[in-house]
This record gives sequence, structure tokens and C-alpha cells, in this order.
Amino acid sequence: MSIERVREVFRREGIEDRIREFETSSATVELAAEALHCEPCRIAKSLAISVKGEPVLVVAAGDARIDNHRFKEQFGAKGKMLSAEETLSVTGHAVGGVCPFALNDGVKVFLDVSLRRFDTVFPACGSSNSAAEFTCEELEKYSGAEGWVDVCRLPE
Repeated sequence: MSIERVREVFRREGIEDRIREFETSSATVELAAEALHCEPCRIAKSLAISVKGEPVLVVAAGDARIDNHRFKEQFGAKGKMLSAEETLSVTGHAVGGVCPFALNDGVKVFLDVSLRRFDTVFPACGSSNSAAEFTCEELEKYSGAEGWVDVCRLPE
């Protein structure tokens, strides 16, 4: 189970106690926000995208949407969202629990600047009923992100 992989990574970092598991689903931005009693925009959703056949995980604020033009400018190609089956195979996490931790080899993680509006954000932890709270700096550190990108647009 992928939450166990995340738990092991967090254990090695001394942050295992940050994982919160819920009795209810946190598989969508809205459900995660309900479970955490926070605004949906503070959920750090992980989007699995193929760029020129290579897997990329973009972690963005819950209210942000990929801007295709910005994405193409940043990555030099149009991105294609992975299917649920592809996401599980490529990342090691099922849709609803995809997170930037304990990923399969070869997946590059990028954090979208939409997250920087918040003191802390809540990414999933490998299951459809888990999350953890991180500052943006901590998220960058523990996710092993390649860096920050500006590929999303916010609602008006």
C-alpha cells in the first residue's frame, strides 16, 4: 500500500507523526478540505502529467487549474494528463492519494507558485483518506521537488 511507502519515507525523516488518516475519504480537493476543516484552496493536489513521454507531477493549490499555454512555455511541450491506471503505474499512488512523496523512480516533481499564497498546505500521503500539513519550504524539501513553476491559473 502506498501510504506505507510514504510512512516509511516520513519515518526516516522523523516526520511520520505528521500523517493524518481520516475515517472518511479525502480523495478529492473538496473531501480533503472537509476532512481537514480548511479551505479547498489549501489542499495541495498532485497532478500526474506526461510531457514528451516523461512523467511529471505538478503540485498545485486546490483551486488552481493548469494553464496550457504556461505549461507549454515551462516544459517545452503540451502536457497530457495521465489516466487513473497510468497514474498508479507511473507514480506508485492511486488517484485520490497521489502525492509527491515515495514516488516511483523517474517522476519529476514541480511545485506550482499557487501554493505560496499559504503559510501551510495539505498534500495527500499515498491513500484516499490521508494528508499532512507542510509549509511550502517543507513541502519542497520532503518532496525532493525539482523547483517551482508557474503553470496554473487561479479562479477570478
